[in-house]
Amino acid sequence: MPITGIYGPDDFAGRPQGQIVTPRVQPTRAGPVLPMPALEWTSAVERATAPLYERVKHVIPPVEWPLMAPTIHAINELKRERGAVVLAHNYQAPEIFHCVADIGGDSLQLAVEATKVKANVIVQCGVHFMAETSKLLNPDKTVLIPDSRAGCSLAASITGADVRLLREKFPGVPVVAYVNTSAEVKAEVDICCTSSNAVQVVESLNAPTVIFLPDRYLATYVASKTNVKIIAWKGACEVHERFKGEELRAYREADPSVQIIAHPECPPDVLAEADFTGSTAHMINWVREKRPRRLVMITECSMADNVRAELPDVEMLRPCNLCPHMKRITLSNILESLLTSGEEVTIDPALAARARRSVERMINLKN
Repeated sequence: MPITGIYGPDDFAGRPQGQIVTPRVQPTRAGPVLPMPALEWTSAVERATAPLYERVKHVIPPVEWPLMAPTIHAINELKRERGAVVLAHNYQAPEIFHCVADIGGDSLQLAVEATKVKANVIVQCGVHFMAETSKLLNPDKTVLIPDSRAGCSLAASITGADVRLLREKFPGVPVVAYVNTSAEVKAEVDICCTSSNAVQVVESLNAPTVIFLPDRYLATYVASKTNVKIIAWKGACEVHERFKGEELRAYREADPSVQIIAHPECPPDVLAEADFTGSTAHMINWVREKRPRRLVMITECSMADNVRAELPDVEMLRPCNLCPHMKRITLSNILESLLTSGEEVTIDPALAARARRSVERMINLKN
């Protein structure tokens, strides 16, 4: 069903045009500052990290490994010392995703797994809304983000005030928020979703019309899969909206056997060219099952690297886009985060209680 309407900040009087929401992180320290370890490439480090290099040898050249391995080794030692767990999104670089992360996955996987960890400290290798979500679900744990500037264009496209204005305009219509939103927005909606369960969440509300925010392209995709009328917001991911259907047609013309899979945050002309559309987790599972000879993966670049590290027999063609926010997370600032316990994520308890309900409602939704 076509989208019923699409709204944005310019449609509401008094909402400053182009307003950007920046993450708020308290510059507090959650523990003592530890001394910097010696970051040297030694025979001991080489032996300790050899199994990790086996995981990434198809995507990280041997000449680069001695530069990364000492920091990777130090991070893994500090995790044990600090009683910390590292969560990493699929868009993190291979040296982070495969070598220092204890848990990796998409937004839904990380949200669910964050509730199961026993560690007292969570280091979130992802963008700020992901760290906020981990804090919402683990209010008594310390949640650190290695770089608080790791924001998200999609999350920045809407505020809690915008949601209240939408409710005024459409009284009684339930509101679904993509998990790629701030805690402030999550506190104003009925339920959250991710790209992997968006259709299920929308239909679970048993309403003829649903407000779906903030990604206009994911909303379009959901509308095509359900009879529920969708009112959308004008947000978009700066990584996925840059892909074009014509570039994918060019790949297929050059090699008709090539397989194309895409994330539903991409524009409709891109999805029309894809052999499969799904969340990052669903895309990875599709590749594991199908094992295509040549593949175009339409999402963030590092995810293609992470999949190739696991499945080196799949040749990856690379019309990918880097997320500048995800790439703010590095081995160096993960190490610094563990050493200093800095960049702690905190959320006002009253707001957190409201935001937590919308996330938990998503998690508790029966499949």
